[in-house]
Amino acid sequence: MRAVETVPTDGSTEAATRLGHAAADALAGRGPAVLPTGPDDPPPPPDLLAPVDDTVAAVVTTTGSTGAPKAVLLPAAALIASADATTARIGPPGRWLLALPAHHVAGLQVLLRSARAGVPAAVMDLRDGFRPDAFAALAGSAAYTSLVPTQLVRLLDAGGRALDALRSFTAVLLGGAAADPALLDRARAAGVPVVTTYGMSETCGGCVYDGRPLDGVTVTLADGSSDTGGRIHLGGATLAAGYRGAVSPADATAFDGGVFRTNDLGAWTPDGRLEVLGRADDVIVTGGENVAPAAVERALLAQVGVREACVVGLPDPEWGARVVAAVVGDDLDPEALRAAVAPGLGRAAPRAVTVLDALPLRGIGKPDRAAVRALLAGG
Repeated sequence: MRAVETVPTDGSTEAATRLGHAAADALAGRGPAVLPTGPDDPPPPPDLLAPVDDTVAAVVTTTGSTGAPKAVLLPAAALIASADATTARIGPPGRWLLALPAHHVAGLQVLLRSARAGVPAAVMDLRDGFRPDAFAALAGSAAYTSLVPTQLVRLLDAGGRALDALRSFTAVLLGGAAADPALLDRARAAGVPVVTTYGMSETCGGCVYDGRPLDGVTVTLADGSSDTGGRIHLGGATLAAGYRGAVSPADATAFDGGVFRTNDLGAWTPDGRLEVLGRADDVIVTGGENVAPAAVERALLAQVGVREACVVGLPDPEWGARVVAAVVGDDLDPEALRAAVAPGLGRAAPRAVTVLDALPLRGIGKPDRAAVRALLAGG
């Protein structure tokens, strides 16, 4: 059995670098498994610090998208398979720039990919938040980076050195939240080599790039419907060993037969790429019709001036639930937006659109649907 060591991070370069060294040692079997914690995380309970199997190199907590965060056991072999499959897909080994919180799986993987390349990562100091100027100052020394959509928006909006920095990378991985197609078009038109990623802590981070599984990764769709697609099942070399500590009955059976049954819905595009439609528990049933929020959000994001959108359902005595939307942007007219998207959406069209200064976020940049729902329910 292998000991588990808590490695606190506070957003500083020094703390992330310490985590990188500890994680690289764990990967090589030279030290204990690491349990990264963030600046606002409570102390881990004793059950998370109990010894783990010798194969486990890291214990990473999820962002808790559907409830309490869960602790995921990541074997060294799975982390190595993920890092090496990424390199095989996007280019030769090289230095990475860490611009994400190091204690999340995406940040940890940036550190490990650089370690696998034999060169330490360039690490941003995030204690004062993400700053385009600080990103640009470090970018010249790295070939790769990983961002969430809100960071990409800020860098594109900043232009100048920040945009030049983005263009200088061999690849810019984009994940953590659904990417607006208009944002991708804007980035690629500006010469940014964006690669979209889909995955989670349970798959050592991103395991599907630009809709295609990495080498050694399997993707199947199950329990599908014509309205909302099928539930995404992931398997293969990057799969976690399971959860540790208390989990819900549903989570206890999420790993089965060499696959992880996600709570995400997906469909195959005509050219064989995976399109992620959103979470199964986000589907809104209105008047007996299933509405995938992602489809409504894409329609809103296609409108001029809309930078962000989040669609949720609110209780309705007649329809069961009514579709409502929160948007962020410049000079937006809520009624005009609703009218613009209604013809193409039918019953899925939002009954109301609310303009916010910013969407509530959780984790490393995902819209907090529960917070949005509470805001809109409260008027």
